[in-house]
Amino acid sequence: MPTSRNILLVTAVVSFALVGAALYLQHVKDMLPCPLCIIQRYLFLGVGICSLIGAFAGKIKLWSGLALLSALGGLGVAGKHLYVIAHPGFSCGIDPMTTVLNKIPTATLLPSVFQADGLCEAVQDTVLGLSVPQWSALWFVLLALVLLSVLLRRAR
Repeated sequence: MPTSRNILLVTAVVSFALVGAALYLQHVKDMLPCPLCIIQRYLFLGVGICSLIGAFAGKIKLWSGLALLSALGGLGVAGKHLYVIAHPGFSCGIDPMTTVLNKIPTATLLPSVFQADGLCEAVQDTVLGLSVPQWSALWFVLLALVLLSVLLRRAR
């Protein structure tokens, strides 16, 4: 049976790989990220960073809990994104969230990673039959379940 440390390391790798997949879709497939996409990137990074710290810092329960909170927050954002796509008239014009997100230091220092250029209600191509927000929601659920299992297991 894998140790909690190994589970957290795999969780971190998966989270970082998902951000890599988002960057691939953005830069190779020209799928511009919207503000909700960027927030989901931050939350995937939150899951990955907290999992990585938990694996090496020894405070597995604390960092697993913080990673779980990031995953649950990401699930909420993905849910809102799916709602916006299902109700296209929900947002229109320039989203004030775009302006705020694009002024955060990470967005100004790394615009190719954290700048929101797309519209949340824009329907993009699917990836293996699911939209990007559907994939995000699925991955946030899986990561949350894995992190919950780490929190509920006995220390090893």
